[in-house]
Amino acid sequence: MLASALASAQSDALSANDEQPSFMKMLAEHGKHNLEDETWNAYGQFTYISGWKPAFRALYTNANGSANSLLPIRERSFTGTATLYAGVQPWKGAEVYAVPELLSERPLSQLKGLGGAIQDFELQKSGAETPDIYLSRAYIKQIFGFGGHRVVKESGQQQLGKAYDSRRLVVVAGKFSILDFLDKNAFDVDPRQGFYSMAFMTYAAYDFAADARGYSWGAVSELYWDDWALRFGHMTPPKNPNQLPIDFRLFKFFGDQIELEHDHQFHGRNGMVRLLGYRNRENIGRFEDAIAAFRANPQLNATTCIGFNYGSNNANAPDLCWARKPNVKTGIGIFGEQYVARDIGVFSRAMISDGKTEVDAYTSTDRSLSLGMLAKGSSWSRPRDITGIGISFGWISKAHVDYLQLGGIDGFVGDGRIMGNFKLWATQRIVNPPAAFTLGFEGRQPE
Repeated sequence: MLASALASAQSDALSANDEQPSFMKMLAEHGKHNLEDETWNAYGQFTYISGWKPAFRALYTNANGSANSLLPIRERSFTGTATLYAGVQPWKGAEVYAVPELLSERPLSQLKGLGGAIQDFELQKSGAETPDIYLSRAYIKQIFGFGGHRVVKESGQQQLGKAYDSRRLVVVAGKFSILDFLDKNAFDVDPRQGFYSMAFMTYAAYDFAADARGYSWGAVSELYWDDWALRFGHMTPPKNPNQLPIDFRLFKFFGDQIELEHDHQFHGRNGMVRLLGYRNRENIGRFEDAIAAFRANPQLNATTCIGFNYGSNNANAPDLCWARKPNVKTGIGIFGEQYVARDIGVFSRAMISDGKTEVDAYTSTDRSLSLGMLAKGSSWSRPRDITGIGISFGWISKAHVDYLQLGGIDGFVGDGRIMGNFKLWATQRIVNPPAAFTLGFEGRQPE
């Protein structure tokens, strides 16, 4: 591993200590590199996440030819990723980043039946056990300074060590994840060193435009003004829901999002509040339209679909295949984090999406809520540890329920009946030596 480090300018930051080794720090110690004003850097990371579930008794599995049940057999899943982060400054105020990645994975039940409770956010809808190499990110960033005070950003993954104006405009264009810039993880903790569940990487109900790996092409503008920040992103969606090919008709189909952020102090402790709204215009189906089409003509079901569907063999159920057309999907969410003691913070996210249309890129969730606590290991003399506990809840809309109860399937769920789920996760990440420990509890009851 070339380097692995977390950094933040806040004194309360949940970051690695100054002793964290890295290739870039080694160069700096030998006078070969300036960490405070970098013209280039390179970091690498390897992450391995393993999960399993025991066999359980199922009231039904893939009823009537539907294909999205969590299988009742004993299963083990894993992801192994190796990522190289490279950055360079081609001219003053500009930064270019490229991030090649290798992935090998085995998901539980091919990601079916879990919805927003998918336990490993690195699991991809198109991955396989055979390692696959791809370019996850390749983008250029231009910064325009407008004065204010000095803001120091430490050297790290996708971040050159630089000092910026607190009042600045940042314009980004290329391929990346919108989560690189909007709704960043709580306390700037690297998601690979925190909670692994998709419900904690971002809002579970945030159906952001992206390919099946979570990346896309587009542009983001960020305006920083001291304690305030305003961000806007315009991104390409997939051609078909939850698939790899991208639709580059950015003026016809797109995902827009806007985020307002404010940093504050409460009793001398740092905190932050963010408000995010998104609006997708994509080729997606509405649940009520699929139901109406099926009731008007029962031949319009999954087995007769001549376009894209999710492989259902249920001839007696509606299918979104017959309802896809240019539709709009919207949502709004709020995020907050607050330090409550030195190196200890609490956070929460909540989002409501309209619930009318299918999932296009993230999870089958229309309402989501998560909350938790993170702590740095300085309290027990292991400052590189990060430990925490969190709980998440997810709901689907009435239209979504009606569609699934009729036997329809969505990107991750739908097998003839509706099940509720509750999930609790605790996690500990020990940065050195590399290790990860995760506990999970999942309960399911028929509605």
